[in-house]
Amino acid sequence: MNEYKFFLIPLLALVINQIIKLIIFLIKGRFSWSQIFSYGGMPSSHTALSTSLVITMGYLRGLNSPEFAISLIVAIVIVKDAAGIRRKLGKQASIINHLIKKLPAKEGYKFPVLNERFGHTNAEILVGFLLGIFTTYLLIKLIV
Repeated sequence: MNEYKFFLIPLLALVINQIIKLIIFLIKGRFSWSQIFSYGGMPSSHTALSTSLVITMGYLRGLNSPEFAISLIVAIVIVKDAAGIRRKLGKQASIINHLIKKLPAKEGYKFPVLNERFGHTNAEILVGFLLGIFTTYLLIKLIV
């Protein structure tokens, strides 16, 4: 079996997800090439990538394989992190930015504006999960 499939399928799922994310930003009028590598937003690329890896390992190695078990554990950690700590980090950045804006102009300029988009909402994770399943299914049918 060609081992490249374990890497290629999840990577292509990630790229497809990122293209969809850019299209959504374009439709909303907030397009920027820097968003290719940014965190947060609809849909969750981290979730799509990790979901694709789990499905790929399960399909190609079997549900009883160590590769499937490891990829499932890593996927759970990634999704929990995206919805948990990274989401809270974005909320804290929003509050800090709000507090900085309340400072007198001379004081406020001392602090940089923090990025507020790090984590994902449950909807962004769900769509990333569904896209990960869908794109992986299509890629397995095309590649395998």
